[in-house]
Amino acid sequence: MRQGKSSSNGAKLLVQSLQAQGVRYIFGVPGGAVLSVIEALAEQGPEFVVCRDETGAAFMAQAWGRITGQPGVVLTTSGPGLINAVCGVSTATEDRDPLVIITGQIPRAMRFKQSHMNLDSVQLFAPITKWSVEIEAADTIPEIVVNAFRIAAAPRAGAVHLSLPTDVAKAAASAAPLPAPPPTRAGCAPAECLAEAVAVLGQARSPVVLLGMRAGEAAASAAVRALLQRCPLPVVMTFEAAGALSRDQLDRFVGRVGYVRNQPGDRVLQQADAVLAVGYDTVEYDPTEWASPERGHLIHLDALPALVDRSYRPTVELIGDIAANLVALADRLPSAPLVAMDAIAAARDELREEQQRGASLDGTPIHPLRFMHELRAALSDEVTVSCDVGAHEIWMARYFFCYEPRHLLFSMGHQTMGVALPWAIAAALARPGRKAVSVSGDGSFMMTCMELETAVRRKLPTVHIVWKDGGYNLIESLQQRDYGHSFGARFGPIDFVKLAEAFGAGGYRIDTAAQIAPTLREALAASGPVVIEVPIDYSDNADLVDAVDASAQH
Repeated sequence: MRQGKSSSNGAKLLVQSLQAQGVRYIFGVPGGAVLSVIEALAEQGPEFVVCRDETGAAFMAQAWGRITGQPGVVLTTSGPGLINAVCGVSTATEDRDPLVIITGQIPRAMRFKQSHMNLDSVQLFAPITKWSVEIEAADTIPEIVVNAFRIAAAPRAGAVHLSLPTDVAKAAASAAPLPAPPPTRAGCAPAECLAEAVAVLGQARSPVVLLGMRAGEAAASAAVRALLQRCPLPVVMTFEAAGALSRDQLDRFVGRVGYVRNQPGDRVLQQADAVLAVGYDTVEYDPTEWASPERGHLIHLDALPALVDRSYRPTVELIGDIAANLVALADRLPSAPLVAMDAIAAARDELREEQQRGASLDGTPIHPLRFMHELRAALSDEVTVSCDVGAHEIWMARYFFCYEPRHLLFSMGHQTMGVALPWAIAAALARPGRKAVSVSGDGSFMMTCMELETAVRRKLPTVHIVWKDGGYNLIESLQQRDYGHSFGARFGPIDFVKLAEAFGAGGYRIDTAAQIAPTLREALAASGPVVIEVPIDYSDNADLVDAVDASAQH
């Protein structure tokens, strides 16, 4: 840590205010409009993680927010620097992950001119954040920062944008940082609402639990597990709720649901006469696909009231602390099983058969089921797995099981390509000493592959797996389904082993199914970043995308 000048200014006060919020890392790319902030970081921290692009920096901050529950922080310069971060910031908001982005701005006296890098960043970020504001006076920084963090983390979590003009950053400041206030505590729903929910479940012949993204938070996941221990209801979960169930509750799991509408869990929900939706957000899974007031009752249990539409109209809402309401509900429910439903047994059989089939599939290219079977066997439950968007995401979401909350990461709000590697970098920082594995297609990997240098520079224990097929395969599959041919979705070959080695990472190639297990063992034993290239067999994608809504894709 360098010794700085004793006088304080806006930039130093900003950094001190971030420290007061418990910020450990700031992800970003340096630039002229934030040089004073960079200098303050050099003098006193938090640690500045230099990224290769602002998009990747924003993805890293997003993953930090999802994993830790504390907003991740991004720092960018003005103009194109902040523009590059737009995709990651919007993804954080739509995926409901807390993030604070701080962008440099030209001096306030220059704002009226057509001048270099003059851009109304407040208005640019306003539609894709929960709050977008420019800091007008240095001594207001502590109040703005503390409220930015509270707003970003409060349900429905998302991004907040702070614009810092260079003259404000350099202006004298006399205010003191404000400490982070205690977290807000919500309570239980009223007793009459809990009683109504118990009555709905008790009278149902085929009740089902649907776990959404906020059920994947640590406290909520623990309460879900306790409820199911007492009352073993069947469970469907969205992609982002992955890991909410423990290994010993696998017999209750009947599949994940998302934009793929041909899964066992879809059919179970469609046949249920009562659904307990826990932490569910409509951005994850369109309720028109499964919810209907005519079909049965709906209990909405969440920190926020339901976003009501023609399909999603709760019979009763349990609003407040998710974990507290689950505990209160469990205390009131009978301990005996409440359900006997043919669709549940069929769903369990289908999931089990597909997983067993994966163990026996050989040949080259590698079938997704075989690779996932070997990957699951190679990883401990403590490893974080991040998944990019594409055909591989659907395979992973459907058949790659996870037993710890926030350890299998997907993007469902925007379904943004390129997130997997930056998310793995953030996971390795947030969970030091643990491996972070990321999975992408060759298309999505090339969108943020430059961040491999970030992982190498920091010697992070990441393993990135590229499912290689030479095209945007999910798009090709949808084109074949809808038009009988594909167009504009192929690209040239890349040697990912050589690419990894050029960055200073380890590079591996898997050619046969027999090589998967030993290659994974060697890669996981490596001390630094590794890339594994896997030629993948997408010949079964026609069945995979049979009920995918193409309009919902990226």
